[in-house]
Amino acid sequence: MSRIFDNGRFILAVTLAGLFGSIAAFGQSGRGIRGPNYDRKTETTINGVIQEVKEVQGPGRSTGTHLMVKTADAVYEVHVGPTWYLTQEKYAFTKDEQVEIVGSKVSYQGSEVIVARQIKKDGNTWTLRDTEGLPLWSRGKSS
Repeated sequence: MSRIFDNGRFILAVTLAGLFGSIAAFGQSGRGIRGPNYDRKTETTINGVIQEVKEVQGPGRSTGTHLMVKTADAVYEVHVGPTWYLTQEKYAFTKDEQVEIVGSKVSYQGSEVIVARQIKKDGNTWTLRDTEGLPLWSRGKSS
C-alpha cells in the first residue's frame, strides 16, 4: 500500500510541476519570450520604404508580421506583431509604402532587428506596444 501511495505522490508532483511551468510560460508570453524583448534604452525612430511584408511562422500555428524597411542608411527587419492582431485591428502594409517606425533596436538570433512600438503611415498612427514596450495584444487592448 505504501508503494502505491508513493507512486501516486510522484505522479501528482510531476503533474503539478508541468502545470505550474505552463502557467509561468504563458504569463510571460506578452513580454517577448517567443521573440525579441523590447528595450526602452535602444528606442529609435526610422523613416523608410517597405521593401517586403513577411509572415513568419511562430510557435504553434501562429504567424508574425515582419517588414523589411529600407532607410537612407540600411535595410531593417521590423518585428511588427502577431498577424491575427494586425488583421483584427485592420493594420495593413504593402510594398513601397512610406512608414515612420518608433521601435527598439535589439539583437535577435544573431541579427539586428527593430521591435516596433508605433508605426505611422498615410497620416495614421498605430500603437502596438505601450511606452514600456509591452504588447497591447497581450492585454487585450487596442489603440
